[in-house]
Amino acid sequence: MNAREAAYEVVLRVFEQDAYADRVLRSVARGFDSRERALAQRLAYGTVQRARTLDHAIEQLGRRPVRKLDPPVRAALRLGAYQLAYAEGIAVHAAVNETVELVRRARLERAVAFTNAVLRRLAAGIRPLIESLPDGPLKESYPDWIADVWRRDLGDAAALALMQSQNEAPETVVRLVQGQPPGEETDIPGAYRVARVDEEAVGEGRIWPQSRGSQLAGLVVGSQPGERTLDVCAAPGGKATQLAGEVVGVEINEARARELEENVRTLQASNVTVVQADALALPPQLRDFDRALVDAPCSGLGVLAARPDLRWRARPLPELQLELLRAAAERTKPGGTIVYSVCTINADENERIVDELGLSFDPLGTEWPQFAHPRRPEFLLTLPHVHRTSGFFIARMRA
Repeated sequence: MNAREAAYEVVLRVFEQDAYADRVLRSVARGFDSRERALAQRLAYGTVQRARTLDHAIEQLGRRPVRKLDPPVRAALRLGAYQLAYAEGIAVHAAVNETVELVRRARLERAVAFTNAVLRRLAAGIRPLIESLPDGPLKESYPDWIADVWRRDLGDAAALALMQSQNEAPETVVRLVQGQPPGEETDIPGAYRVARVDEEAVGEGRIWPQSRGSQLAGLVVGSQPGERTLDVCAAPGGKATQLAGEVVGVEINEARARELEENVRTLQASNVTVVQADALALPPQLRDFDRALVDAPCSGLGVLAARPDLRWRARPLPELQLELLRAAAERTKPGGTIVYSVCTINADENERIVDELGLSFDPLGTEWPQFAHPRRPEFLLTLPHVHRTSGFFIARMRA
């Protein structure tokens, strides 16, 4: 299997089997060298990200509804269209011929001539077609509802900049766990920008891949030696293993709890105890914590650059988020602190959740002014188009 074939498998399985792009890529690209894997990821992730725009071009120039195409033809045309529209350094004839071969290998000989004809029309017209589209979710390839949320919360110009920034590859940042600094210092203590993640260093527990926005959330907890901290949604463990003192990391999913345990061992975080349980129904002995971290499940609208398929499956989870916060507050001693963090940019899952909880806030904007929420400076909001990291909302409250 080569890079294009691997990318094709990712695109096909994401849209036809509701698979996760990163998991499929990890499976199909096993054994690839770094260059081949990078090409497969660039083609796969780019195609998945840009699917709405690509489908529009295929329909306009191919004159056939995408939904009526055979799934292998649909996946191949999307991949070919991406290469013709966005992938610099790939020759037109290679993009066309290799895409046609994908359809042939899928044993759809009857569709080969059609695929070839559509690709040649795309080669001639896809770039000017995309350039002619008005700025917005069709051109940038987002569901309308995401664009509407960002326009409502941030305004038209910022919403467009946010859409554009999350179509670009995110920076690569690691957290230093032990040893020598692995790259360029950043504005977050312990966070280093690197050209690539050193998997050997990860396996040895010296570094951990974690965005600056995510590391900021862990730092805001402010846990100290001698304190007890409850992390109610702890997997995969990036934030839990940042924390000082005694940490109880809760994870409801059995497989993710095992992953959390493995990561705790790798990072030698002997202060972290993993509990597989529902955070909404914790064992009674888990109480009177000094601090709690609620890194809640969310729509993930701040990490769309790193997770290309998420924009097509994202959904807000405000009811669950509020329930988790209330559960954590019940387990925190009076005067203790509760940090709420979510990797999304959506007021319905951000400030409205903590407002409804009704606790007092610490003025985080004075501690971290560069990340102060643009409308509510008592909170933090990292923005991909401003801070060049994943989007995180962070609040710290008093129980």
